[in-house]
Amino acid sequence: MINPDAGSDRQNVDLTDCDREAIHQLGRVQSFGCLIGVSADWLISHASVNLADFACKSAEEAVGEPLETLLNSQSIHNIRNRLQHLTGRSGAEYVRGVLFVGSDELYDAQIHVSEGTIVLEFEPAAQSADFETDLTLVRSAVARLAEISDIARFCGFAAKSVRALTGLDRVMVYRFLPDGSGEVFAEAKTSDQESFLGLRYPASDIPKQARALYLRNPIRIIADSSHAGAEIHPPRSPSGDVLDLSQSTLRSVSPIHLEYLSNMGVAASMSISIIVNGALWGLFACHHRQAIAMSQAKRNAADLFGQMFSFLLAGKLSDVEAQNDDQVQEITSSFTRSMQEGGAPVTQLVPLLQDFSSLLGADGFGVILDNIVHLEGSAPKEDEFSRLVKFLNAAAANTVFSTYQLGALMTDAQQFAQRVSGVIAVPISRSPRDYVMFFRREIVKSVNWAGNPNKPLSAGPNGSRLSPRKSFEAWRSIVEGESEHWSPSNLRAAEQLRRALLEVFLRLTDEAARERKAAQERQELLIAELNHRVRNILGLVKGLVSQTRSEKQSIAEYVGALDHRVQALARAHDQITQENWTASSFFDMVRTELESYLLDKAGRVDLTGRDYLIEPVAFSSVALVMHEMVTNAAKYGALSDQRGMVTISTSVNGLGDLIIEWAERGGPAVQTPSRRGFGSTIVERSIPHELNGEASISFDAAGVEARFLIPARFVEPTGRSQREGRGRVSSIANGHIDVPGSVLIVEDNLIIAMEAESLFEEIGSRTVEMAANIDQANTALAEQSFDFVLLDINLGHNTSFGLAAELVSKGVKCAFASGYGDTAAVPHNLRDIPLMSKPYDKDAILKLLSGDKE
Repeated sequence: MINPDAGSDRQNVDLTDCDREAIHQLGRVQSFGCLIGVSADWLISHASVNLADFACKSAEEAVGEPLETLLNSQSIHNIRNRLQHLTGRSGAEYVRGVLFVGSDELYDAQIHVSEGTIVLEFEPAAQSADFETDLTLVRSAVARLAEISDIARFCGFAAKSVRALTGLDRVMVYRFLPDGSGEVFAEAKTSDQESFLGLRYPASDIPKQARALYLRNPIRIIADSSHAGAEIHPPRSPSGDVLDLSQSTLRSVSPIHLEYLSNMGVAASMSISIIVNGALWGLFACHHRQAIAMSQAKRNAADLFGQMFSFLLAGKLSDVEAQNDDQVQEITSSFTRSMQEGGAPVTQLVPLLQDFSSLLGADGFGVILDNIVHLEGSAPKEDEFSRLVKFLNAAAANTVFSTYQLGALMTDAQQFAQRVSGVIAVPISRSPRDYVMFFRREIVKSVNWAGNPNKPLSAGPNGSRLSPRKSFEAWRSIVEGESEHWSPSNLRAAEQLRRALLEVFLRLTDEAARERKAAQERQELLIAELNHRVRNILGLVKGLVSQTRSEKQSIAEYVGALDHRVQALARAHDQITQENWTASSFFDMVRTELESYLLDKAGRVDLTGRDYLIEPVAFSSVALVMHEMVTNAAKYGALSDQRGMVTISTSVNGLGDLIIEWAERGGPAVQTPSRRGFGSTIVERSIPHELNGEASISFDAAGVEARFLIPARFVEPTGRSQREGRGRVSSIANGHIDVPGSVLIVEDNLIIAMEAESLFEEIGSRTVEMAANIDQANTALAEQSFDFVLLDINLGHNTSFGLAAELVSKGVKCAFASGYGDTAAVPHNLRDIPLMSKPYDKDAILKLLSGDKE
């Protein structure tokens, strides 16, 4: 904020003044509610000067008095209870039906803690029936949104839904662009208003500190832009501090912003943050031409819609990226298969680069390989290209370089900026440095700005302060020397291309490059190993997402249960990787789970016996079982009260099998569960199915007891684990779909097998059986015939190739599944068997059943 005492002769006014304004310390609240600040001993430390409009005392009379002089005892009791729910004193809690002393009017209260001060904000209570109606609208709108795949239509329907929920005149989906400016991406409005769709707003319109507050406080309302708000008394505490209102609902806004809204003819506004992967993607920006104080209940419904929209948007953006990744994989795989030894490398590269150029939205491309240059489309001339290569040689090796304003980085490039302003450069060798490059022309951008972003600024009605722009007519901004920005998916595609080209060239280079070839092959082996493990864990997580669902769960319960299970897997994976993918300590696994989940209750678990190391192939399964046991003990068993204890003991039998015994004592009386949920399935079936071990659990009245047997081959007291083999992946194209009536799934991972079982049942298969190994599969095949058999290639230390050959000889339809990727070593005589990659999904299975393959 500009210094109000600086006078009118200040010349150097710029938009960063907005960034420096302390909007969270303005010391005022909006007048549709009132604020009270309370100290830790429940004495009133602050009050808004409009307190007398709501209570029996003025702000001056209330400050310094106990809270019970303003609120009745039941209201204070309810507030104290809700205060306990504030995790780490962050976030906000709500209390309905609050009464001031001497009044029978009900108020809704929001509670948060600001630097040790308990902040209470009050506003008139909403009708509960209205809230139920709003929740119904949110639920139906979210269900419809989930069905829309196109991002533009998705955002357009969301804008209409928010307008239907709030009744406001205009709702815009405002998204932030890479340069910090914003664009109205979707809009819903009354028919008599001018459209703002497509308008751009400079980054300064929403200052940095405002964006930070949008992350902390995802919903904001301005009830009346003509009212500056009620001041807080006293303006500073005895220590000289101003009350921080960052999380305040009633917090008034900067006079600059109020003037901005007034110039737009906006009397009231609301914003709902759109947060994707922890970052502010955009806002629902809502305008109304009359002042309106939206109830807390309706704001909560709008906030819920915003959170659900953000969650769905993140998934749809991820789907778009996945589709792009699939296209990249298809192009590079086709090139890898077609690249022939002895052919001219640059000539063979051209079709690939033409396809990639189209995929990236490039206007041209160039390649230099073994001093041979090829240029196509809008590209530098050969001498200009040589200077560009020399410039790029100063960049880091083995990294993709990108820019949308080459002339700003390379002075010589300004001479050909109209042909090339944007570059993605992909290094494909070490020395000499060879490149593949993609180019974008200069785009003289015609941008519809909502006001001139460079218009000189002058003093306004608020004194010598930065005045908002008063013109909102479309203004065309011309930007020279820049191309369209490269998106993150463009850069990811370029990195995938780099890996594919390195793989091919290392295979085809001469003797002088063999050392580089060996190094790259080691890198590709690591990538394949990582690909295998990532695919398997994705399949496992996908199964958890599906199997955790229950009709009796709320959204919060579902998200909580899923989060705990995924976190348990993450902790197990971290422990394995810390041991360089060798056998890891069982006791450390249990301690990590206890420390992460039980906190101060972890000391009530006694580990006895000798510690043993568990192989990585079995570690996640055992960790997930232990997580479910700990969770159940904390929710319902011995650790759910203040007295119970759990004993976990280990031993080995004569065969070297690890015996894990779980015993709970001293907790509440145990009752046998009335239903068998997914957690029970994990406990009872994971170890028998995936490890061919044993699991039993009993619900004795004195306490839960369980016993697990881990086969000796997964238990390693001293040695290291052996790496598993690698495989390849293929893809199945669409074709005629003949859904099999009976299916056998041969898969050693229970959760992945259950997911596949659900998918086959969903597409119409009547009977689906599961087998964890070859022996179980042979037993199932002897007992009945199957129309189709899905074979996981790698079953622990064995493969399913022998069983596949038998099925083919008997005329039984079958297909392979693998988590390794395109390097799965399928024997030549079985190459005609379709192969699909993990994780399983419905579309992949339908493609598999179509009978077509690439």
